[in-house]
Amino acid sequence: MKKIALAAALIGSFTLSPAVAEPTSQGEVTKIDARRNRVTVKHGPLANLDMPGMTMVFEVAEPSMIENLSVGRSISFTADRVKGKLTIVEIE
Repeated sequence: MKKIALAAALIGSFTLSPAVAEPTSQGEVTKIDARRNRVTVKHGPLANLDMPGMTMVFEVAEPSMIENLSVGRSISFTADRVKGKLTIVEIE
């Protein structure tokens, strides 16, 4: 009986917690600098970075992310600090 209780306790201690996704933010592209892989976005609050809404320049994680963007386009995106730089890591 002790072995069963021990096994149950061990199994219970290895439950997986759900992955926590970075929150997405809403914004509007105001400028694109493809040469420097940067995008200027007027955005709402960035909860994961503890930043209020503002207009700012972001690097993009992958240069190909810029291909489908245009000035004035509304985007849902995820930003994070990558190597100390504010970077858009995903665009939906």
